[in-house]
Amino acid sequence: MDQQQQLAMVQRMRQNVVGTGAALQPSSTYAVTVKEVMIPTTKGDTRVLVYTPDREHSAPLPVFFNMHGGGFILGQAEMDDPWCRLIADRSDCVVVNIDYSLAPEHKFPTAVHECYDVVQWVHANPQSLSVNPSLFAIGGHSAGGNLAAAVCLLNQQRGSELPIVLQVMDYAVLDVATDPAEKPSFAEAIPADIARTFNAMYLETSEDAQDPLASPVLATSVEGLPEALIITAEKDSLAQEARTYAARLEASGVKVTLKEYKGAAHGFTHFGDLQMAEDAWYLMSDKIREAFSK
Repeated sequence: MDQQQQLAMVQRMRQNVVGTGAALQPSSTYAVTVKEVMIPTTKGDTRVLVYTPDREHSAPLPVFFNMHGGGFILGQAEMDDPWCRLIADRSDCVVVNIDYSLAPEHKFPTAVHECYDVVQWVHANPQSLSVNPSLFAIGGHSAGGNLAAAVCLLNQQRGSELPIVLQVMDYAVLDVATDPAEKPSFAEAIPADIARTFNAMYLETSEDAQDPLASPVLATSVEGLPEALIITAEKDSLAQEARTYAARLEASGVKVTLKEYKGAAHGFTHFGDLQMAEDAWYLMSDKIREAFSK
């Protein structure tokens, strides 16, 4: 499939995603202020949505950076809007929801560096968002979880210049080197051919799959990485690679909380059972608040 055919396929898929409108909504409403901000990055200006709790604070708030899912080629920041409101309120932090560049127009490692640049800019310009530049957490869902892990690895490579105290990986794809057909198979899982197509559109070359910033499970060292919350779904072909990564982190002395949701499928925090989804979001927000309070 050439670039033009890829783009045509992706445009059709993006239109279908916009037309679904069936995503879960929290059972409660949260008092937060949301504003759109453009942040300069190596990619150009990157759009983010910034969520701030509507209450008085005696000091600047810490920051959680969020990245949406969509297989690196679909989705936008608005997909996580209701849940970013929940995190901002329950974790008492500012949430920066990154609308990163998508493949195949922008292939690996564009989104990794773009997300890193956003975190770096906020660290260097805390007054712009009235935040605490010494307390950051980062997380994402599916492909966004991959980007969160990659940003932490890139930060490790650069001498841990960014103060990331927690990484959250929600049913993340952490291995794009293994053929999806060789991963655990479930009727509820993403079909292997679709996963293979998404990976191919994200990567510039097949060799890129071996890069730890694309496949974090292949990192040569995970020592010194931030504490991790790893959420998996039992009926997800990606759950095993998340367990593998969790074990590697723990073996290197990184504190890990691993929570697997029984009977759940990929994407359950956005589609499916609301009670189970909210349990996962409450866990995320509780761990974020806990990490910031230490």
